[in-house]
Amino acid sequence: MPRIKPFNALRPVPEKAALVASVPYDVVNRDEAATLAEGNPLSFLHVVRPDIDFPPEHNPYAPEVYDRARQNFDQLVNNAVLTRDGSDCLFAYRQIQGQHAQTGVVCCVHIDDYENNLILKHEKTRRSKEDDRTRHVLALNANAGPVFLTYREQESVNRHVAQAMQLPPLYDFTAVDGVRHTVWRIADCAELTGQLSSVPVFYIADGHHRAASAWRAGNELRRRLPNGGTGDEECNWFLAVLFPSTQLRILAYNRVVRDLNGLTVSQFLERLDAIGDLQPADSPVPNAPGTFCFLIDHKWWSLTIPPDPLFVNDPIRSLDVSILEHQVLQQILGIDDVRTDPRIDFVGGIRGTAELERLCIPGDWAVGISMFPTTLDQLMQVSDAGEIMPPKSTWFEPKLRSGLLVHTLE
Repeated sequence: MPRIKPFNALRPVPEKAALVASVPYDVVNRDEAATLAEGNPLSFLHVVRPDIDFPPEHNPYAPEVYDRARQNFDQLVNNAVLTRDGSDCLFAYRQIQGQHAQTGVVCCVHIDDYENNLILKHEKTRRSKEDDRTRHVLALNANAGPVFLTYREQESVNRHVAQAMQLPPLYDFTAVDGVRHTVWRIADCAELTGQLSSVPVFYIADGHHRAASAWRAGNELRRRLPNGGTGDEECNWFLAVLFPSTQLRILAYNRVVRDLNGLTVSQFLERLDAIGDLQPADSPVPNAPGTFCFLIDHKWWSLTIPPDPLFVNDPIRSLDVSILEHQVLQQILGIDDVRTDPRIDFVGGIRGTAELERLCIPGDWAVGISMFPTTLDQLMQVSDAGEIMPPKSTWFEPKLRSGLLVHTLE
């Protein structure tokens, strides 16, 4: 069973929390991050995306960029914007976006449990992104952003968290995107730690590169210790938030394709009609698994592809993203590798179908594809089977804020 540990958090003073807390480093590009942090020197984006403090043409992976991350981090500490909590504890972290609410426990998990598949993955990671975040962790000697983990719900854990939420919160603010963030300190956490440590397995919901980088950085720091240390030092642990799977929401991860692979619009529609039921769409959002909505030539179409009996019990091939990849992207549009083909791009679910229309209606992209979301059960089935989902299968929302609770590695 994976281990969890309370930790002595470095965190903002309450009156500065809303100014410090930032979106994760990987949900915005450089220009978007710069705009969000503009006029706010306390924004944790200056730590997790230090490239915004350099000209746009500057190499974001240059050594001085990681040095700037550390300088910005140290400045927040030296100016008493970030202060040490004072003792090891857990935290309850609730997010509310519209009618959706989710509450997790902020803690540390062990790098060996990640390596030994007690913390299960469902995505491949890219070495270049791992390298970047590993260098970032080592530069800060801290986990600046948490890994988003989930587990099969336990009622005893829910009761402990609900009790903690009866106390006054440390932080309670609504960010500019409308998401409300509330954090409670759980000082008396021995029983809750024991309950969570009895969970058989954790699943990475979001943050595969953060987890892989924390593991790599932890191992590097461990090698520097006399005889490799004891395995209990802070460098062996990384920051995470544990959410019960019943509370989480996955949004669709949509697609856009640059061209029709030499087909006319009529020919493309005929090819779609040959593999399923193609109809003009009343809505741009699919209403069931196995249904896809296509934006082509300013018009929405709905395509329902019947399940293939050969793959109905296959945790990978039964996914909508796999069905689309094999039957449409490869067979019709000639896209053999969605990871590398420049003719395809991905649009996170929070941007909605309006973003597909913005890209396709001017004609820059030939077709937009609106997906039905992957479910939590599917994610866990894939992880339990030791399989890897196709790229861009899940988009979790709301995103965890960086800078609210920081785990230092010493």
